[in-house]
Formats: sequence, C-alpha cells, structure tokens
Amino acid sequence: MTTETNGAGWATAAILVGRLVFAALFIMAVSFKLMDISATAGAIATAGFPLPTLLAWLAVVFELALVACFLTGAYFSEAALLAAAYVVFLAFGFHGPSHWVGNQAEFGSFIDHFTFAAGLLFAAAHGPGRVLAMKRGWLRR
Repeated sequence: MTTETNGAGWATAAILVGRLVFAALFIMAVSFKLMDISATAGAIATAGFPLPTLLAWLAVVFELALVACFLTGAYFSEAALLAAAYVVFLAFGFHGPSHWVGNQAEFGSFIDHFTFAAGLLFAAAHGPGRVLAMKRGWLRR
C-alpha cells in the first residue's frame, strides 16, 4: 500500500467507495425487478404508465448499464447525470405529491430520491477518480 504525498489518499478511497455504493444500489434495484418482473410491471401500470412490461425490462437494461459505468468508470459522468435524471423521474412518478395524501411516508421516499440525485450530480461533476477508472466519455471536466 502506498501513500500519496499530497494527502489525497482518503479522497481516492472515498471516490471508489462511492462508486461501489452507486453500483450496489442499482444492483439491488435490478435484482428486485428480476425477482418479480410482473410485480415491477404492475407497479409501473399502477403509476399510470403505458406498456408496463416493456418499461420494466427497459429499466433493467438501463440500470445494468449504469452499474457497468459506475464499476468501470467508463462514461461515468454521463451515467451519473442520466441516473440523477432517472432518480428524479422516479421520485415524481412513484412518490410524488399525489401519493402524499394517503401516506405521508411517501413524502420521505420522495425526498430521499433528491438526496440520491444530489450525490449523483456531485459525482458527475467530479468524475470517477484516477484509480480503477476507464477514461472514456463525451463530457470533459
């Protein structure tokens, strides 16, 4: 193990852990979808979206792509921006104001999505770090 002379070793570790956390959250989301894709499609239909089974499978593919980007660092900033937009969409689509009247816990779920989106935006702005990151992407910092 080496130490960096500028004292930024902790930052490298924090970035790697953050990338793993993002990947783990989307791996869990994909796992739940795949365990019962019909239930996922049902939730999508209940929220009022058309073609729920197709959308469920598209969500699986999209989230797997996000996992790949977070783990490899390739197209990291682009993936983090797309993930932030996706998370905000999910907040409004599945936990928005129309859900608060019947269940105040939905407001907490709504707010949680924005804290996750804020982390993704911060990650997008700062990139995947210097270690274990494929330097591929369209956005330049």
